[in-house]
Amino acid sequence: MSSYFTDLAQQYIDGEWRPGTGSWDVIDFNPYDDEKLASITVATVDEVDEAYQAAARAQKKWAETSPYTRRAVFERALRLIEDREQEIADLIIAELGGTRVKAAFELHLAKEFLRESVHLALRPEGRILPSPGEGKENRVYRVPVGVVGVISPFNFPFLLSLKSVAPALALGNAVVLKPHQNTPIAGGTLLAKIFEDAGLPGGLLNVVVTDIAEIGDAFLEHPVPKVISFTGSDKVGRHVATVCARNFKRAVLELGGNSALVVLDDADIDYAVDAAVFSRFVHQGQVCMAANRVLVDASVADEFTEKFVAKVRGLKVGDPRDPQTVIGPVINSAQAGAVSGTVEQALAEGATALVRGTTTNNLVEPTVLTGVPAGSPLLQQEVFGPVVFLLTFDGEEEALRLVNDTPYGLSGAVHTADIERGVAFAKRTETGMFHVNDGTVHDEPIVPFGGEKHSGLGRLNGETTLEAFTTVKWISVQHGRSAFPF
Repeated sequence: MSSYFTDLAQQYIDGEWRPGTGSWDVIDFNPYDDEKLASITVATVDEVDEAYQAAARAQKKWAETSPYTRRAVFERALRLIEDREQEIADLIIAELGGTRVKAAFELHLAKEFLRESVHLALRPEGRILPSPGEGKENRVYRVPVGVVGVISPFNFPFLLSLKSVAPALALGNAVVLKPHQNTPIAGGTLLAKIFEDAGLPGGLLNVVVTDIAEIGDAFLEHPVPKVISFTGSDKVGRHVATVCARNFKRAVLELGGNSALVVLDDADIDYAVDAAVFSRFVHQGQVCMAANRVLVDASVADEFTEKFVAKVRGLKVGDPRDPQTVIGPVINSAQAGAVSGTVEQALAEGATALVRGTTTNNLVEPTVLTGVPAGSPLLQQEVFGPVVFLLTFDGEEEALRLVNDTPYGLSGAVHTADIERGVAFAKRTETGMFHVNDGTVHDEPIVPFGGEKHSGLGRLNGETTLEAFTTVKWISVQHGRSAFPF
């Protein structure tokens, strides 16, 4: 694994590994013990331009390549991930503080998405549509957009880079990827290495490790990319959308969430507790779909709260390399401070801590808060850490109002003994995804993934990926002669 942090601490542009030429370095730290993993000199505006130009040159021949030939690259990439799975898992644990369970979860999903990309290469279909004109034939072709810019986050960097990069390539596009500077290897150059070893021609996937402090909006404004796929916060997503609109680019935005897990009066309480604890505390709560809020019917609140608190108290916090650890470090000290500040603010507003975790460096222990005032802004925002707000309600209508009382609309879940009651409830939520009798954290390769309101624009996965990374072209053919009015 250590060789990854040595060999892959570079830029990957036009099929070549090379250092950046910026004036400063991205330092890659292990968030658990602050070990320096790698140092990468940032890419400049000129290098971003070189990456996009290389992608544009390579893309035309790639788009003309048989989809069966393209498909073989992804089959080889999948085998490489399987062969190197333990090394990649260790890298995820070291670079982003993911636990062993989290690393296994991320790699399982990554392989599933690669398998889907194998099939996606053959998915685009054309159509012939009727015309009111005599002898007219309308052909509609689905074609690659050209070059896609991908910006990925730090929380599931390998998976969330792959789920845009792989389908974009499979559909005949080229890609320039900018990973988060906290996870430049797992979210960036590791993918470049895997696809290079799988035989992807040079120039089709480029990775630039850099930051807005160095390049400004050059990654977004560059004239080459036609689509920008961004996963991250709604604040940055709003900026990405604005720049894309100004430059007539398509923006695919997978943004934050403030999901609720709802426990109705007829729920299986023990099962709901298990689902709620996983939904809030998986990967230290650094998941866009995580259940920030757990809403419980007042009639079962006492039983649920007692069991929920007991289970949370039993979660092991510590070294993510330990297979028994459930909660490892958050990504950096700024995040640890932000999470601690949220707890302090809630307590100052009158909340009660049923479980009060402490913060040591980047290790943030779980906190369970109840009694947060109804008008608190904390209930409106995403909390990216192991803190949960426990709220009670009286009846479904109040539960629904609480679920929807947020600017976000990504995911959610409801627990009930009556499945159709759960489905009816889910239909009335203002979210892109909602789950009956399960957790809030799910992603599957063929099911549309995305949110409403501030949680994003567009969808990824399955058929919706075609909409994201291809466009349609109408070509008409006139058989015989048209009649013109003059």
